[in-house]
Amino acid sequence: SSSALLQHITALLECSLAALVTLLVSDPVGSLHIRSCRVKKLSDWYTMLYNPSPDYITTVHCTHEAVYPLYTIVFIYYAFCLVLMMLLRPLLVKKIACGLGKSDRFKSIYAALYFFPILTVLQAVGGGLLYYAFPYIILVLSLVTLAVYMSASEVESCKDLLVRKKRLVVLFSHWLLHAYGIISISKLDKLEQDLPLLALVPAPALFYLLTAKYTEPSRILSEGGNGH
Repeated sequence: SSSALLQHITALLECSLAALVTLLVSDPVGSLHIRSCRVKKLSDWYTMLYNPSPDYITTVHCTHEAVYPLYTIVFIYYAFCLVLMMLLRPLLVKKIACGLGKSDRFKSIYAALYFFPILTVLQAVGGGLLYYAFPYIILVLSLVTLAVYMSASEVESCKDLLVRKKRLVVLFSHWLLHAYGIISISKLDKLEQDLPLLALVPAPALFYLLTAKYTEPSRILSEGGNGH
């Protein structure tokens, strides 16, 4: 519906503004660049686990963020997301209140209030792991969500994709995620070798469309009943 689309656009705007403000307030202030320490190994993210013990008895808690600001900048981003959501989302809800039920008006805000603490804990505990694994996480999640969406939408051919614009938007969004994941993994260090990998972006969707008819449950059941 138009109300749901408007909420998605507002959420995207909030996240984009939060990212922009986070970059502007980070060192160097007022620039979209980040001056950070180079990450060499996973333990750089968890310096608190390597506090020295000179006498092997007393631990001296003197460690600092070795990957500054890559660890704390995420918390700053979440804080700005929360502030912008509390400023902008109520205005949106008031604008589209007529198109939403009384219980649905603040669902997006309540959901964010649940998700932000969870994301904060994930960053605090697994920031280093996420730093190294996020390209693979993006690829896997985008593949899984695309397959689930196309299955739930009963997309079995290219014609089914073209019936609704929403399906094309979802497909292109996943293609962007695929491309982002591939670029993140390859880092495009060698353009002549890495750029052809982007040709694999449509491969999962094409594979699904080519094989969907062979995995149709009704067809499998009918063939099983016929003894094939």
